[in-house]
Amino acid sequence: MRHPPFFVRAGNVNGVSMLPVPNTAIIVVAAGSGTRLDAGAPKAFVGIDTHSILRHALDGVFAAAPAQVVVVAPEGFEGDAEAELRAAAGERAELGRVVTGGDTRQKSVAAGLDALWGDVRTVLVHDAARALTTPAAIDAVAAAVDDVTGVIPTLPVIDTLKKVDGDDIVGPVDRSELAAAMTPQGFPRDLLEEAYAAALASGVEYTDDAALFAAAGHPVRRIDGSPRGFKITTPADLERARHLLNTDSGASARSAHTGSGPTAPIRPAPLLSVSMPRVGLGTDVHAFGGEGTLWLAGLEWPGEQPLSGHSDGDAVAHAIVDALLGAAGLGDIGEHFGTAHPEYSGAHAEVFLDRTREILAEAGFAIGNVSVQFQGNRPRFSPRRAEAQQALSAALGGAPVSVTATTTDGLGFAGRGKGIAVTAVALVVPSSVEESS
Repeated sequence: MRHPPFFVRAGNVNGVSMLPVPNTAIIVVAAGSGTRLDAGAPKAFVGIDTHSILRHALDGVFAAAPAQVVVVAPEGFEGDAEAELRAAAGERAELGRVVTGGDTRQKSVAAGLDALWGDVRTVLVHDAARALTTPAAIDAVAAAVDDVTGVIPTLPVIDTLKKVDGDDIVGPVDRSELAAAMTPQGFPRDLLEEAYAAALASGVEYTDDAALFAAAGHPVRRIDGSPRGFKITTPADLERARHLLNTDSGASARSAHTGSGPTAPIRPAPLLSVSMPRVGLGTDVHAFGGEGTLWLAGLEWPGEQPLSGHSDGDAVAHAIVDALLGAAGLGDIGEHFGTAHPEYSGAHAEVFLDRTREILAEAGFAIGNVSVQFQGNRPRFSPRRAEAQQALSAALGGAPVSVTATTTDGLGFAGRGKGIAVTAVALVVPSSVEESS
């Protein structure tokens, strides 16, 4: 059984109607130290732009449907957390409070549970480090919780996974059976409190609230998560968040929620204008010498020598990614897909291009068209040109892609048969322009 987002208490007090009281609560866990971020402060209080990670997380929370909001802060930072909460809450400030966290995540969540109002039936537990989670994603979790079932948002696992024993590869792992867990995770309050009491009494530490809830014998199901809900853990994650907030789209995404909550604060003006089409240039070079088979222009080429690289070495796809990101002013392929992001190891063109299209969309851009040329003696490209263009275009949401190939008469790196060099040019346009055309 699902409940409405709040109860309305009947009657007046001294002639004044009582306000609706939410029956949903969101515990925002912000008590982590942020060791891997290494920014000299608890993670939640590190700045993304002019606002902290915690402030951005709370902007999303307060733009979602009305809920009691409990921020769990590190000891000594309660006042800072209170200031961030009030700034994000606006007219909803009476729905929020700050409590002090413990020395483990479980103890911090337990402190948040102790602060819940009696009317609360559904509890969402949210990591402040997932600072760009959208209000719609928060609302979707809350709506999916029922009287007995926990709910978590997930994303598909895109890595090629291996089971290991020390340095030895034991065997493959079927990634179709796996999912990457995110927050907020939602639960019926009474069962979550019982599960936490049992876990604290046993001394067992669980990796997340869903694992703790399931260990108590309760069912947990998944719903689709949002890529914007990635966790800020490393400096590269922080840079990714900064690029996403480099345009007005960060504020627009939050204010798009149709509930009665306050709109999110306006972000600083973008460094790049999104009022006109923009052109980007991308280049990539990969040497032959990888393992497996050749992947190029989104296609597998059996019998051809593979290219080396962090992923599948598809230099055509990688040049397209750089051209698109450069056109939108959103960094480069190394920033979004490099070795700091091991989840993209072994990924093929469709993964890179689809994720790039999402990054552009989040920043307010649509793809106009892409033109790419590669230089190399092999493979013989002409017979598969149409197939390659169709595959690349599909991965970019239908945007037109043209691919040409040339040799260099034996000159240079590519002409000597050592690898492939690629140049791509991309046009991106503001989403509003595309929608009106």
